Amino acid sequence: MPPIIRRRHLPSLGSFATFEVAAKHLSFTLAARELHVTQGAVSQQIRLLETALETPLFIRKHNALELTEAGKALQDSVTAGLDTITAGVAAISGGDEPQVVTISATDGMARFWLAPLIRSFRDEHPDVGFVVLASDADDTLRNYAQVDVAILCGNERCEVGEELHFLFPEVAQPVCSPDYLKANGPFSSAESLNDANLLHLHDSHWSADAIGWQPLGWAEWFRAQGAAWAKAPSSLTTNKVGLLMEAALTGEGVMLGWHHMLGRHLAEGSLIFAHPATITVGRGNFLNYRKGALRRPAVSRFVTHLLDSLGGAPQPE
Repeated sequence: MPPIIRRRHLPSLGSFATFEVAAKHLSFTLAARELHVTQGAVSQQIRLLETALETPLFIRKHNALELTEAGKALQDSVTAGLDTITAGVAAISGGDEPQVVTISATDGMARFWLAPLIRSFRDEHPDVGFVVLASDADDTLRNYAQVDVAILCGNERCEVGEELHFLFPEVAQPVCSPDYLKANGPFSSAESLNDANLLHLHDSHWSADAIGWQPLGWAEWFRAQGAAWAKAPSSLTTNKVGLLMEAALTGEGVMLGWHHMLGRHLAEGSLIFAHPATITVGRGNFLNYRKGALRRPAVSRFVTHLLDSLGGAPQPE
């Protein structure tokens, strides 16, 4: 039978909260950044906690941390406990506290897929506010304690205390404005697209920390059609999807657009498909949320709204 530890003999709640953030990031530096304290303060709190518990919680390696078995067990308990406390405080606070949903995503997903969903949700729930942390460069945003929901791309695995929902595959297809196609098309074959101004997503986009996946660009699209990309000079090569989208919308050329980001523009007719061939590399987009966050009505309702939207979303032909 395990020994009974009396509550008054427990280390401070603050040290457990610091441990939970450090365990999530596996980095004292990132934990310090989230908690707005120094790295030394985090390290000291962890050492004091380990001393009080008389067991190491982290394996300290060169430029890396790992949880010990005791650390893993404590992380589960601390996360569950803090989630319960958060839910209790929310229940006591009732409707007086502002309802806020915090979401992390890449730049393109946040701007072209997430933002319209937030607007449609707020039409029905105007009292709910949103914090959107968008970055292609910082993959650690998803781990911040304030983040309720993260939109991820790839072959993700469910983490402890989190739930993962597959949203849709990542599918890309050439698109342009109707005026551009009228003036320069039609493009009846893959090879004929080499005659167009092909707006290009720079390879550095795919090597960003928040993405880090095999490129899905013109070289891959042409190869999938049994053709070769001529690599003619482009009026725009950039690592930002938003800049490509703006150039395509103004009739500058043809971009390789992602189906899940094109919905509104296809429905409005401001963008149309320049060629019927699509490409995918077998990865998908996922919704990742903390179980504890779903106890807050605003988060639960938005997650339901997001998942419900998939069934009625217009699908490119």
